[in-house]
Formats: sequence, structure tokens, C-alpha cells
Amino acid sequence: MYRSSPALSFVFAIALGLMAPAAMAADAVKPMSNCDRECLYGFLDKYLDALVKKDVSRLPLAQSVRFSENNVMMDLGDGLWNTISGKGDYDLRMADTKAGSVGWFGVVYEHGNPAIIALRIKVQQGLITEVETILNRQNGDGPFPNPQPQLMTRLPIMDRIEPEKTRRSRERLISLADGYFDTLQQNDGTLFTEFAPDCNRRENGFQTTNQPKPPVPDGDMMKLGCEAQFKTGNFRYDDRLRERRYVVVDEERGLVMASAFIDHSGKLQEVVLTDGTVVKTHYHSPHSYVLFELFKIVDGKIQQIEAVFPTVPYNMPSPWIHAHGNHR
Repeated sequence: MYRSSPALSFVFAIALGLMAPAAMAADAVKPMSNCDRECLYGFLDKYLDALVKKDVSRLPLAQSVRFSENNVMMDLGDGLWNTISGKGDYDLRMADTKAGSVGWFGVVYEHGNPAIIALRIKVQQGLITEVETILNRQNGDGPFPNPQPQLMTRLPIMDRIEPEKTRRSRERLISLADGYFDTLQQNDGTLFTEFAPDCNRRENGFQTTNQPKPPVPDGDMMKLGCEAQFKTGNFRYDDRLRERRYVVVDEERGLVMASAFIDHSGKLQEVVLTDGTVVKTHYHSPHSYVLFELFKIVDGKIQQIEAVFPTVPYNMPSPWIHAHGNHR
């Protein structure tokens, strides 16, 4: 239904996205509930309240509810539910009334230590049937600093309802997000999506575009905007952007929340940019990220990107796809 060819995303990985059309179609269009935006936000608020109180009994759960944290299936009430000590003020939410899904990006604390978090909840017939959570805690690899919740300021454009004339269809929104991953994957300077001139990206709470004075070593690429970065071919080391799913599509707000993996084989130690410059890569052994990435699309162009991704075992599969056989 949607393509998954060469790739793209930024400074830090994305890979071969051989996403099964059946899985993408299932996430994309089938009506799952009659729960409107406020209804879905109500379920989100109930979930966050119960999480902070560490009390799963507060939730209206389906008997067969499925829950994962950082791509590992576990009982709802395990993982972060044991360690959470508070929730920050950052609150970025989106609703997909056709799929009965709601997404959220925020900050949580575990025994006082911050973590950047993204999650999605599926609701059917008044019950929570699925919860998928990704947290970036302390980083031990890659070009990112440790979580810095003070950098997670609210971006009004992410909440803005787009006027009818600048909206795009559900299918087009997903295609533009998928094209971003195609651009990132084995990035050679070719673009498979469209960017607004002032597009910005924030990854694990850290802005990785248009930074006049990058706060990390070897951060020159961060001085550039979204499109300019990809045109350099800097991310050629992102071997695969795989198992792509588009789990929340908020057509009114022009938001697409995607799930995927970025794989780095580690075989490239240097990359030759499109201008002939030779730069060192960040990944020197096999490595993977699992991610939730949110795209704000205005008038057919990617305007803002928000991503959360921790490291997982190399080539780790998704239980959300493989459990149903929707993979290849």
C-alpha cells in the first residue's frame, strides 16, 4: 500500500523499511471505535493518572490487553509502572478517531531520574486493548546527550488544527512520512519526501537541526536544516529502516506517528558526502534503535519532527508485527 525503499531520518539512524503492506493498511484505515478526540484524550488521561499512581486497577482494560515497553512484551503494570516517581509538564498528544488510537509524547521520572517517553493506546468498545511505550533513559551510545527534559518546550505548531485547504489525505500523510524514512535509509542525497524550508527535528528531547553552535562534538551537521542534512548523504550508515507502522494519523492536525527500527551494521567507518567531504560515522558495531517518530505536515511538507528512540538488541523484531504474521 505504501512504499519502503531507500531511507532517511537524521544524524542517528534509520534503515531498510520493508514494512508489510498488510500491517500498514491495518494501522491506517480500519475504523476501530466510535470514540472521538475528547473521548480518546480521556482514555489517555486515565492511563497517565493510573501510571503515576501505579494503579492498573483504575483502567478499563480488555481481558486480552497487550502491553510493551521498549519493544518487549510484558504484563501491564510492569516496567515503568514499578519505577515511575512523577510526570513532567510536557504534553504532546494526537488522536486518530478512525483507528481508535491516541498518542502521547512527554517526560517521566523514575526515582527522580528523567526519561523522554512516547506511547500509543488503542481503544475498542470502551476498553483499552493495546498500549505501546518507548522510553529513552540514559544514553550510552550514539551522538545524543542524556535526556534533558528542560529542553522539551511546547511547540504550538504541533497542536495547530490545519485549515481544510492545507490538509492532506490520510494516505498522503503516511506517504510523506514513509518517504522520510526512504530518504534516511542508506541516505545518498536523494529526497523521497518534501520538507518545509524551516523544518526542524527534535530527537530524544534534543534539537538536531539548525543549531548555530552544536553542543556536542562533531556536530557540524546539526547546523543544517532537515532537507540540507539529507542532501549531504551523511546518513548512509543507516542501513535499514524496517518494520514501519503508522500507528496514529491525526488528519486535522496533520500529524503522523510512526513506529520503526533503525539498523546500523557498523561496516561503514567513514562516509563520503555528496560534496566529497569524508566524515567518520557514529556506529562502529552492529546496533539498532526502536522508535516512535512524529511528523507534522503542513501543506504537503514536513514542518516539524519529534522522535524518541532507545537502543535495542541488533535486528530485534517487533512483537506487534511478528505476533500476527504480518512481516516479510
